[in-house]
Amino acid sequence: MKGQGRIEAESLASVIAIPHELGGTGQGTDPKALLVSSAATCYLMTLVAILQNRKLPVDGLTLESEASDPKEAGFTIGHQITVNLLPEATQEQVDAAGSALQQADKACFIGNLLKKADILISVEGSVSVAESAET
Repeated sequence: MKGQGRIEAESLASVIAIPHELGGTGQGTDPKALLVSSAATCYLMTLVAILQNRKLPVDGLTLESEASDPKEAGFTIGHQITVNLLPEATQEQVDAAGSALQQADKACFIGNLLKKADILISVEGSVSVAESAET
């Protein structure tokens, strides 16, 4: 309870600890953060694969994920995604990027496992086109 541990995998190394609010040190990543990070990473990697397969002109993207209090009934994870396309993007490409947001949610392996465990995952997002630089 008052210590910390370490978790290591092929491409992951992190200090883990029980959060302050549960009587621990809080000096490391807690299980809830690892779970949300796993869901977010899976969603993001799935979305990137879809966008790349469609050869969409992506300039960048941002993902913020939050989870509800696990002590309350109905644990939820919410992903808020913003996709920025290059100035030359067509309306067809904007629409394709928009549909990819929900397709990635449906195709994400970790998200689907969590949904089978009655965890509600929501995805809200937007697609924008960068303004062209004036020369």
